[in-house]
Amino acid sequence: MNSNMDRKYNTRRALTRRDFLQIAGVTAGALLVGCSTKAQPVAPTSVPPTATVAPAATTSAPVAATGAYKAQVAIARQKTYDPQALYNTLRDMLDSLGGLGDIVRPGARVAIKINLTGGVYWDGKIAGLPGVDTFVTHPEVVKALGKLVLDAGAKELYIVEAVYQPESYSLWGYTAIAKELGAKLIDLNDKAPYPDFAATPVPGGGKLYDTFTFNHILEELDTFMSVSKMKCHWIAGVTHTMKNLFGLVPLQFYRTSQGDGYRSTFHGPSDETAGDRVPQIITDLNRARPLHFGLVDGIKSSESGEGPWIKGVRPLEPGVLIAGKDVVATDAVATAAMGFDPTAADKTTPFIRGRNHIQLAYELGLGTNRLEEIKILGPSIAEVTTKFRPALGEG
Repeated sequence: MNSNMDRKYNTRRALTRRDFLQIAGVTAGALLVGCSTKAQPVAPTSVPPTATVAPAATTSAPVAATGAYKAQVAIARQKTYDPQALYNTLRDMLDSLGGLGDIVRPGARVAIKINLTGGVYWDGKIAGLPGVDTFVTHPEVVKALGKLVLDAGAKELYIVEAVYQPESYSLWGYTAIAKELGAKLIDLNDKAPYPDFAATPVPGGGKLYDTFTFNHILEELDTFMSVSKMKCHWIAGVTHTMKNLFGLVPLQFYRTSQGDGYRSTFHGPSDETAGDRVPQIITDLNRARPLHFGLVDGIKSSESGEGPWIKGVRPLEPGVLIAGKDVVATDAVATAAMGFDPTAADKTTPFIRGRNHIQLAYELGLGTNRLEEIKILGPSIAEVTTKFRPALGEG
């Protein structure tokens, strides 16, 4: 590693999302990082003079493609989390995409953003199954990607998340895989290993936020990746690689009151305001800290919502991985593989309560969500589609 870096409750009735978010702030016993009036983050008191902005493009860069295609997305069938099988499958997917050489240079600093939503309090509360099999990113998927990133010549590897509870990393297997990979775990709620947080602008200004408070590691990366679970979402409709960036900002700067256990300033006072705000903030975050690669863990998941605090959530096993260097296209293909239209109008399925953030990203030029413009590498979308129930809040 770089020497510079050495420096709720369980009842028979289902909770509403807002019930969960309020209760979780009390029961989790640590900073929670969920997603929800326009409020600017608290400005950092200082910025270390050595901090530099990563040389990433200001938008996710679609892979060059021939003919009418504007992006390429790889699809693979994968039924288990067997480590060797996962590595082989993901290696072949990356090979079909042209490898990682164009985004991971020798000596690169690379971070993988994972999704550990809800915290370990909720582990086992979807049909008694582990959270990594139902609603959070499975560590074996991240380990396989991490090995391939190191194979491509990366010098430093980070696994990052604003964790709900300190034990989320250890109990969900990330402490172990970080040790195996020689990677460093970063809690984005904390400024460590830096003396303060960074104020990171949205290039050209955002829809709702012009600046975000980030851990400085997010500015110093050469390559940034997102590994998400294939799921529906109460507010965002679906949650894939772009929505995963909600977990970049520290909770303490994005809540209306100290008692809130979620990013209440992101949501606003109601689901109605959140349905308008959250999709726009997703695009602001993706412009402030662009992604170079997205991977969707659809091997095992759950439907009807993002976690067990949503009524009606139940396990599902789509048996699929989806990856691409245009994360808008990647999320569009993942959405289609769930039986939904990634170009769907606002307040229609699956974007029932608000705007379609994948369409907003397309309109901003961050990538394409038009399936006819995406070259599919591997099985067709139709061959791997598993129809998900949207987040209706029904049993």
